[in-house]
Amino acid sequence: MRALVARAIGEPSDVVALEERPIPSPGPGQVRVRVHAAPVNPNDLHIIRGRYGIAPELPAVLGQECVGVTDAGQRVITVGVLGTWQDYVIVDAGRALPVPGRLSDSTAAQLLTNPLTAHLLLSHELDVQPGEWIVQTAATSTVGRLVVQLAAHLGVRTVNVVRRRSAVKEILGLGGTEVICTEDEDLGERLAAIGPVAKALDCVGGQLGADVSRALAPGGTMVVYGALSTHRQTDADRLTIPLFARSMIYETKTVRGFWLYRWFTTSTPDDILTALARTFELVDSGVMRIPEARPYPLAAYAEALAAAEAPGHGGKPLLVLRD
Repeated sequence: MRALVARAIGEPSDVVALEERPIPSPGPGQVRVRVHAAPVNPNDLHIIRGRYGIAPELPAVLGQECVGVTDAGQRVITVGVLGTWQDYVIVDAGRALPVPGRLSDSTAAQLLTNPLTAHLLLSHELDVQPGEWIVQTAATSTVGRLVVQLAAHLGVRTVNVVRRRSAVKEILGLGGTEVICTEDEDLGERLAAIGPVAKALDCVGGQLGADVSRALAPGGTMVVYGALSTHRQTDADRLTIPLFARSMIYETKTVRGFWLYRWFTTSTPDDILTALARTFELVDSGVMRIPEARPYPLAAYAEALAAAEAPGHGGKPLLVLRD
């Protein structure tokens, strides 16, 4: 079978290669999934560069999501599995969840990381209530778009920070309440004019994350779930948010992190299944609409990895493995 393997830590274009490996056999309590499609997420590239929270033993097959079919013919997605960039993957039976047949491979392959993150950030991490305001950075990211849609469904008002003026109309069309374009607007002034905002989501980090934290209302909370401003940075000591001390001390603000992998490892099986069921329901009903992915045959993996970081690349790159 074909497998996309990271041989060492480094730039994806230098260390990832397509290899042939034996087709694996399932053991007791396991199932074999014939992978149909697997997305390329930014955290996959972070792992390859050695800057993620987990470091698999190399060489390793990467990829953390997929849709496929078990040997018994059941269409499933894999949950909490590393190594989906290959024709077959072996998983514990409880980590292969059936998906509705009406969902496309593109949607099903992306059901886990981004929609689940958006759901958990709003409903669990920040516990937003109807009528409340939240501010989020990188509103045009996949998670950002899903947050906009879900917040609108929940009656939550959003302030969405974008870099380009051309993105404003799209975010408003998805249900965003306000949009701040850092290309030609001052974030602090706009937030002050909108009114007190006490909850924030940040996946950029760096100075922008610091500016959002500083602009929050006293007692506010910011949850950080990414660091896009340093996406090519491999020195862990430079992954920073320069927080404003007076804001932290005298306005008693809170900045804390969220990592989906840690949530999976610290949550109970019942909590995980409940959150997944709710996420599937929100996607299946159309509340959260996942953008159609851009398909790439596995042999074109180099183009797919490059597209994952290309500005304005559109849909998420999707490695297509089925014939």
